Amino acid sequence: MSLAVELVILLAIAAGTAALAGRLALSAPLFLTFAGLILSFVPGMPVLPLEPHIVLEGLLPPLLYATAVRTPLIDLRRQRNEIGLLSVVLVVVTALVVALVVKLVLPDVPFAIALALGAVVAPPDAVAASAVARRVRMPRSVVSLLEGESLLNDATALVTLRSAIAAVSGSVGVLSIGLDFLWAVLGGVLVGWVLAQLVSLMRRKVEDPVLDTSVSLLVPFAAYLGAEQLHGSGVIAVVVAGLMLGQRATEIQSAMSRVTERVIWRTVQFLLESAIFLLIGLQLKDLVTAAIEDESTPNTDVLVLSLAVLLAVVVVRGLWVFPAVYLLGRLNRRQPGPTVPEVALVGWAGMRGVVTLAAALTIPEDVPGRPALVVAAFTVVAGSLLVQGTTLPWLVRRLKVAGPDPAQDALQEALLQQQAAEAGLDRLAATRRPEDAPDVVQTLESWGERVANAAWERLGSNENAQETPAATFHRLRVEMLEAERQVTARVRRDGSVPHDLVERVLERIDQEEAMLDGFSTGTGPSAAEQSSMLTAPKPGACSHLQDRPLTVAPASRPDACPDCLELGERHWVHLRMCLDCGHVGCCDSSPRRHAQAHHESSGHPVMRSIELGEWWRWCYVDSELG
Repeated sequence: MSLAVELVILLAIAAGTAALAGRLALSAPLFLTFAGLILSFVPGMPVLPLEPHIVLEGLLPPLLYATAVRTPLIDLRRQRNEIGLLSVVLVVVTALVVALVVKLVLPDVPFAIALALGAVVAPPDAVAASAVARRVRMPRSVVSLLEGESLLNDATALVTLRSAIAAVSGSVGVLSIGLDFLWAVLGGVLVGWVLAQLVSLMRRKVEDPVLDTSVSLLVPFAAYLGAEQLHGSGVIAVVVAGLMLGQRATEIQSAMSRVTERVIWRTVQFLLESAIFLLIGLQLKDLVTAAIEDESTPNTDVLVLSLAVLLAVVVVRGLWVFPAVYLLGRLNRRQPGPTVPEVALVGWAGMRGVVTLAAALTIPEDVPGRPALVVAAFTVVAGSLLVQGTTLPWLVRRLKVAGPDPAQDALQEALLQQQAAEAGLDRLAATRRPEDAPDVVQTLESWGERVANAAWERLGSNENAQETPAATFHRLRVEMLEAERQVTARVRRDGSVPHDLVERVLERIDQEEAMLDGFSTGTGPSAAEQSSMLTAPKPGACSHLQDRPLTVAPASRPDACPDCLELGERHWVHLRMCLDCGHVGCCDSSPRRHAQAHHESSGHPVMRSIELGEWWRWCYVDSELG
């Protein structure tokens, strides 16, 4: 069977298995690894060996870039101290602890080799962390911390591994290791920064989405290989380039380029993640066979070593995250600081992945006991996915840690969409010319209002409500577009119009339908979620807070106090919304205090802030925040 056929078969199996895991609501990384393990015993099943250079140079760069390009820099800055302690210090501490464990189990193994295994198993995997965190719906602060850690810890581990392997021959000292690590970091940052500057300049002059996306696909490989050629960290170079280009995307790329790039990278990430975990499972039979046939290490020692290393990495991480995350956050007096349950999730979410296995395979063939070390590394990968990956959802429920709330998200989305739409209407009023056709201006104004209202309509709907105006517009316009598409396709079949002209018309139809899907159906809560938008308040919350929903649709403009407008004033400071009737009023810091006045006149007890970034509710009766 040719290599091309094997690749097609493996990608098809990986995509199908990942899709099945999604349908069954199972952890995709664990399900794919288990499927690969089963398939490895099927006669004739292609088993592509995980060559280290293929993983580190071919698979790791695009996966890191796909995560980095969508990671906001503000989250990394906010959690930079915790990320540093987890991605650098914890990796080194774990490597040293594992090295001591190896020396206890196998005293004859040189310390440098034991340290190499420690470096291999130390870093949690970016792919595994992101995949599991997305499925479990953990708090955003926990997810951003895990992703930030996993973006950088591979660099620490690979540099440590490189130094340990060099130390096997006695060719390096402590000073050399320190300088090597320093240059790896600085070199990686330098290459990533320079590449991001060059790509930014290029993108400002490129409008073709195809060319722009082609450049995007080359960036992670250019960053990784360029840094490695200079003996810097390719991982850091990819991360720096991805973070910078993702932050600048709205400034240096056209809208069509961003849409195209987003779809391409989602596809690449899905295929590579699926293929990687399937390949991990497929390697098990060959690794175990090699360890059994290796006579230098007894099988019982291999088993004890594997379990001891797995236990060490889990325990060290669990002990480390409390001072590194919880205490540091409290000492910095951040608001809000991390909770104990959230810290527990960070400690338990230490799944290892393909980087660990690929790094293990870089250990030289002539190292004594190498098969046992590789099996130990695989045990950490499989064990962490099996134990931590399967129990993480249970732990989230047990600790009662709430992920992003669909009601809160829908409200914040609606508020932001409202601000954006108002800015667009203001720009229209400021830039329109006297000679502009009034009907065109009116159409644009109604279009902007429709976009803003769509989010509020989704927020106020429920499963028994009638179809919202935006949904009606979407349904009817899609039917019109389908008729337009059928006529255009019929013309394409009879060949009466040149093919390239037909394709341009079809592309415009498809673009409009995609745009309609974006704002009319949106990503707001489903009808089932909307019908159960009651809060889960903290213990002891008053009955008024317990009985009111998180949010309702506003009864008037959400960006203005109607009572102030009726008086001809615009002097409100912040806006509040009644959770019984949706009345919008100005806050107590405003001159008229219409929110308080509404409570006094209506008796409605609970209001909430409808300012961007604010989530709190207030009970006037019990003077309680919830």
